[in-house]
Amino acid sequence: MKAIRVSRFGEPSVLELQDVPALSPAPGQILVRLHAAGVNPVETYIRSGEYVRLPDLPYTPGSDGAGVIEHSQVPSLPRGTRVYVTASLTGTYAEQTLCVPDGVFPLPSNISFEQGAAMGIPYGTAAWALFNRGMARSGETLLVHGASGGVGIAALQLAKAAGLRIFGTAGTPEGLDIVKDQGAEAVFNHRDPQYLGQIKAATGGRGVDIILEMLANQNLGNDIDLLAQRGRVVVIGSRGPVEIDPRGLMVREADIRGISLFIAVSGDGVEIFRRIASGLESGELNPVIGHRIPLGDAALAHEQIMTSSARGKIVLTM
Repeated sequence: MKAIRVSRFGEPSVLELQDVPALSPAPGQILVRLHAAGVNPVETYIRSGEYVRLPDLPYTPGSDGAGVIEHSQVPSLPRGTRVYVTASLTGTYAEQTLCVPDGVFPLPSNISFEQGAAMGIPYGTAAWALFNRGMARSGETLLVHGASGGVGIAALQLAKAAGLRIFGTAGTPEGLDIVKDQGAEAVFNHRDPQYLGQIKAATGGRGVDIILEMLANQNLGNDIDLLAQRGRVVVIGSRGPVEIDPRGLMVREADIRGISLFIAVSGDGVEIFRRIASGLESGELNPVIGHRIPLGDAALAHEQIMTSSARGKIVLTM
């Protein structure tokens, strides 16, 4: 089979398409023939060697994908079942992947393989950030800061289904259109020097209850000033250090909370993805695909996902 292999950490060029032996499942494992794989920012950090936990070399990147089961001993997930994968033992930038049953979920017929590959990290992260770390409640006001990417769109859809009032930011006209289409009541261009005042005005000066922050090193200081009393910022992404004034937190009794889906999935991952599966079946969740890139061009996918103009999910196709 064909797979992307990384033999050394470094630039996107280290992602090499190779012919490797077909996978053979051990007892209790599920073998999936993949049709698409999701590309996530965390995979670029790992590939560069700049992540806190690094795999042994060589390795195949990826944890998200979708395809058809080729081998299974699990009665609820028989051979031939369309599935999406949220955790892989062998990586998903490949034509086959091995999984444990808790990382495989049926893919409804109304959802494409490419959309299925967009589920794992984006929707898992958004659900964990909103409901477990952000403790979102119906009627609260949510700001998704950087809402046009994969996690942002997932958060918009989940929040809409949960009855939140939703604001979102993006940096391009196309991104702003996507955010509006996905249920945001108001959208703001974060390149506009006046956008912070516009957000505060849209709340009547009260502030927002929850902020999902994709780029904390740029925005966290301003996020604090946008919070309502006892508001929460959930940090989903950051690319460096940031300086803040804690007094803004003190006068609001506000919180800054970090999130790591890798910690969440160790205990509550099944619950998270059951919630997501229900949303897929009901039609409340509908992943948006921004770019479809052939498996052999994985390096291009890694270059594109780190741009600030991401719109929808990037997936690799087999």
